[in-house]
Amino acid sequence: MNPLGFAFTAACCVLLLALPRRWAALALLAAVALMPREQMVDIGPAHFTVPRLVIAFGMLRVLMRGERLAHGVIDLDRLMLLWAGCLVATAGFHTDDAWMFRAGLVWSDLGAYLLLRCLLRDASDVERVFRAMCWILLPLALSMLVEKHTGINPLFLLGAYEYSAVRDGKIRAAGPFGHAILAGTVGAAGLPMALWLWRSHRTTAAVGVFSCLSIVYASTSSGPVLMLAAVLGGLLLLPWRRALPALRVGAMLGLLALSAVMKDPVYFIIARIDITGSSTGWHRAQLIRSWLDNVHEWVLAGTDYTRHWMPTGLQVNDIHTDITNHFIQQAVWGGLPLLAVFVWLLWAAFLRVGREVRAAEAAVEEEVTDVTPLDEEPAPRRAPPGLTWTAGVLLFGHVVNFVGISLFDQSVIFFLLVLALIGALTPGASRDEPQPQDDPAPARAAPPSFERPRERGRARA
Repeated sequence: MNPLGFAFTAACCVLLLALPRRWAALALLAAVALMPREQMVDIGPAHFTVPRLVIAFGMLRVLMRGERLAHGVIDLDRLMLLWAGCLVATAGFHTDDAWMFRAGLVWSDLGAYLLLRCLLRDASDVERVFRAMCWILLPLALSMLVEKHTGINPLFLLGAYEYSAVRDGKIRAAGPFGHAILAGTVGAAGLPMALWLWRSHRTTAAVGVFSCLSIVYASTSSGPVLMLAAVLGGLLLLPWRRALPALRVGAMLGLLALSAVMKDPVYFIIARIDITGSSTGWHRAQLIRSWLDNVHEWVLAGTDYTRHWMPTGLQVNDIHTDITNHFIQQAVWGGLPLLAVFVWLLWAAFLRVGREVRAAEAAVEEEVTDVTPLDEEPAPRRAPPGLTWTAGVLLFGHVVNFVGISLFDQSVIFFLLVLALIGALTPGASRDEPQPQDDPAPARAAPPSFERPRERGRARA
């Protein structure tokens, strides 16, 4: 770790300890978005990257201040713990150093998730993260634009690779991330956050839109563009959200129709996608085919050798091919058990979003008949359903992106951030969670509105 990287990391750790809870998560997000993974402290065989160091200080903060998980332990928390348990349990079927590698994953992934669950508690915290992300991504966007046009990464001063990757004559900016696709993923994930703020914080939203689109452009990767299309499509579906069951059935019928007329398996449709002119869609489709053909090698607890799956491999790794699929990566790490838990986690998060949006819709429909006495204090409101929908769209974008990339550096924390946001916005959205018992005749809480708080205040005034 060079002196500049050490100073930046130390500042983030101090801020995480000193800031009020509502601002503390921003120190972690700034460190993740701007510090390269090459900056680390080595202690024996252990590698302490910047996110791991910041997470350690965050956990120290949680213990010192007695901060707890928002809304208690929810199903997503239990599934994340189960995922970490499967990851560690399957280490016995792998090489001797698998324990150390998986311990690092648990520290960074589970630690980041739990820390964010403690720091983000309600809709106001979520919107604060949205506003902060718009400004945090601005220096990243500017540096990647410079990198795109010069081929030199300005963040090499913080320890990133100095020279950019070039494919088919096109510079692919990566910023502080391990690959250009990972950088573009972060930009695509930030766009829904900026768009949500468009009416209430126009300047901040404009900065966010510029930053996100610039990052995606500079990455010169098809994956982030497809993720961008997925999140924009998800946001446009908000007025037709009740038609989602029909849309899902239509999508399944469309896939069956394609499967009937295509010579290759239906997933080979991604081999035909080439947005930037230098995409490797065939590699991703063939990887899925090889993964399915070699199911006996990984189904129990994963595998330590995948180089024979593909005619191409990685120069830095002589035992694995390039696993450009996050679902396949889970199977390689921990077999069918780990993959099943990961899919279960995604499914549970989508269910929470759907139940919370439907509950808010029902409350809005009852608003006309709901009269709260003037002398009573109104109950705390739920998050605006549009905000919860935005969190669900972010998750959908990541799922689409998982087909084309495996998150292997600090970019995975932006996916874990989405899970934490959903946990903060959907209290009591799971059927198996006990609900607090009130008096037999409690005062009915005022229902949530699809409008932003400011706009609703003007309407009532």
